[in-house]
Amino acid sequence: MNLVTEEFLQRVSRIPHHGLGLSVDVYTPDLLELVGELDRREVTCGYLEIFKASPAALELVRRRLPDALLSYHAEGLWVTQPDPERLSPFDAELDEAAEQLRILDSHWLNHECAAKQMAGYTFGTYLPALFTKANAEVTAANIAHAQQRLDRAFPARDGQDGMGPLFLLETPPLTYVGFGDLGLADFFRLVTDLTPCGVVLDIGHLWTVYRYTGEWRRCPLTAFLAEFLESFPLERVVEIHMAGLALHPGAPSQRTTGEPPLWIDAHGAPIPDVLTDMLAQVLEHKGLSHLKGVALEVDTKPIPMIVEEFAEARHRFERMIVPRHRTMQPHPAREKSCLEPRASSPEPAASSLAEQYHRYAQIVTGRAATGLPVLGQDASALPLYVEHYLPHEILEWGGAVREMFPETCRSLDRAGIALDGFVRFWFREPRATGEAYDFFLLKIARFIEFVREVLPDTAETAMQEAQALREGYRAANEMVGTGK
Repeated sequence: MNLVTEEFLQRVSRIPHHGLGLSVDVYTPDLLELVGELDRREVTCGYLEIFKASPAALELVRRRLPDALLSYHAEGLWVTQPDPERLSPFDAELDEAAEQLRILDSHWLNHECAAKQMAGYTFGTYLPALFTKANAEVTAANIAHAQQRLDRAFPARDGQDGMGPLFLLETPPLTYVGFGDLGLADFFRLVTDLTPCGVVLDIGHLWTVYRYTGEWRRCPLTAFLAEFLESFPLERVVEIHMAGLALHPGAPSQRTTGEPPLWIDAHGAPIPDVLTDMLAQVLEHKGLSHLKGVALEVDTKPIPMIVEEFAEARHRFERMIVPRHRTMQPHPAREKSCLEPRASSPEPAASSLAEQYHRYAQIVTGRAATGLPVLGQDASALPLYVEHYLPHEILEWGGAVREMFPETCRSLDRAGIALDGFVRFWFREPRATGEAYDFFLLKIARFIEFVREVLPDTAETAMQEAQALREGYRAANEMVGTGK
């Protein structure tokens, strides 16, 4: 057994069985209200995985739920990028994550194998990693650096020095397209060969891989999933996620007869039967040797729907989500652990990967048509992202611009200035912020810049509306409901 595998086994053995739980947001829906409704319905929840929030909000949750098993879903750690420090204060973000892990007493940190910032461009939702060998190596090195910093922040956790919460890397969704010359399974195998991280296997995300790589044309879903599970590092899967799928509100729903729906990952949407069937197939696989928890992702979903779906999941899957202690059969890997001081990537390789991410950003913003290999050689749905998804993301998602800046937008309308220009302005040029990622605050700042450029006389109104937005946002981030 190689050193990477040994280290993973040492780390994962310290994590207790979590069972069936919910991956939630503190604010939407109100977490304490959700817990109260679960208690009222006598629906037992094994654990709650909580998305990054303000420390004050997390501390309140911990006080109100002192005996609950809580885990942590991080944000803003762009481990897939060749230059995370240039995009955001990477180490400071890791230190903040460590503080939140400590508040929750979480045994792991989960983060998507994706980013919302790349090559100086910022997006509102995740774009998956470039699935290449070079990027797998960069991702592994960044995870190793993150794990080191977490270890230093938890010097005496559980009486074992130098071993912090385990970093888990989550399989990302494809929002209509993916890029790279490696399949998802091979990419994750390379990452786990190089560093002793765990993995989160997201069922809905995997469906989008089947849909948007064109695998649906080649074989039925059950056959695709069986093949995938044979090559994916299932022995590293510590958690499984399952959320809803839905059509995007900003994109047309037309498709050719016989094609699967144009669904994308949607936490607020119902969970379709196809995903519960996929989950059953995964849970029956003997290679799933270190599973600790399965969580339904329910942030933004109405509480009655959450409770109903969770009760159904307990009825069907609870007996299948049990502690597993099978012997691990490691994939051949290098003999040296990646948890060592991170060395800089060779200059040509780092430069090449940075150039590829720049091209990636140009393609998805419609400024370049080609230049990267496409997963499954199927880019047929890419126009949905460029022409519909992305404008909706800038103008509507995470705060509708017209609702945020009503007076300013009325002035723009009177001047004949279309809001579509804000989308073009946003992606006109790369601009690294150097600040912690917050899409809502960035949208406020960028919109003021846009107004100053296109209608300077209205800038003062925009700044007044922005100030009210910032104050309300700051107050909301410190609040958690009563749960009554």
